[in-house]
This record gives sequence, structure tokens and C-alpha cells, in this order.
Amino acid sequence: MAENPPTASAKSELRRELLAARRALSPDARAAAAAALAVTALDLPELAGARTVAAYVSVGGEPGTRALLDALRAAGKRVLLPLLLPDNDLDWAAYEGPGSLAEAAHPGKMRLLEPSGPALGPEAVTEADAVLLPGLAVDGRGMRLGRGGGSYDRVLQRLERAGAHPALVVLLYDEEVVARVPEEPHDHPVQAVATPSGVRRFSS
Repeated sequence: MAENPPTASAKSELRRELLAARRALSPDARAAAAAALAVTALDLPELAGARTVAAYVSVGGEPGTRALLDALRAAGKRVLLPLLLPDNDLDWAAYEGPGSLAEAAHPGKMRLLEPSGPALGPEAVTEADAVLLPGLAVDGRGMRLGRGGGSYDRVLQRLERAGAHPALVVLLYDEEVVARVPEEPHDHPVQAVATPSGVRRFSS
């Protein structure tokens, strides 16, 4: 979906700043953040009570999700992970543990770890009780700034069309909870953010 030029420019500038800050984090800081995030995210009632959680495997400087994925699975949750399609939409497959992940090469994009089990179809996300979203920032209204690829905009639109209302939770570093995120009409607020130091809920 096309962005309005002034908003697109503001989003791009904020993305550059946040990505630079992520690149500056040391490996030890990233590892500590990932361990803490697994603990704080599991404190969310939306995750504690969920039977199916749509999540993702972190890449690059994103807050690490591997420990959280294993904790969710150990708690008896069905965990769905995305498979990137050629048009940037997402299919889904079940996470069956670390050994079920395989490196996937997508032309022009970074290599991703994706589940190696059977694809369940893009609509599988509508079965989730909670959806964990990647992002770069969130503000006090729950407005999320994504990476700009549009994959999760499609997921959120698919949920809306299906009349599905899972809890939407974004996973971030503490300093990525900001005063204001530039927004457009198609942007959806999230219900909560989990960071290494705790969780914050937003009113709908």
C-alpha cells in the first residue's frame, strides 16, 4: 500500500535512526535482551491464555525471539511461524523446535530461518489467539512502526477481513517505545508491547 509522501519520509527517517541504534548494540546486550524478553512476554495474559500464537524468528538486530518461541512451545502452545512468499505476503507453518528451522534464501532479501514443515496457507494466521509482530517502534497509543515491507500490513488486513481479533503484541527494545510514530489510515494499533524490562498495555 502506497504511503503518503510526508508520512513516508518521516517513517523512513525514524527507521534509519532506530536501525542504526540496533546495529550499535553489542552481542552480549542482544543476548541479555532476548533472555529477558522471553520472560516478560510470557507474563502477558494474552500469551498465557493463548492456545495458538503466530510468532516469527528474529533476524539481524531484532530483539531475539528464539528463547520465547521455545518457551511458548514448552508451555503447550501451538506456534505458527511465517514463510515469506514471492509477493511479500506470508504463509505459515507450525514450529516444531529448533531443529525444524531451515535457512531460506529469498532473492534480494536477507536469509531467513523458516519452519520446514508443511505450509498451512496464508489464512492460518486467522486461527491465532495472539499475533507477535516485529517492528521498530511503538508509541503511547499503540501505533507500531514496521520495517516498511508490507508483509504484516497484509496479515493485519487478512485478520480484519476474516473478523478475527487476536491480541496484537509487538516485541521491541526498551528505548523503542517512543513519543510518537507517524501513522497512516491503514496502520493498526497493537494491544501491548513487550520489551526486556517489562510489558505495556494500550487501551483500544
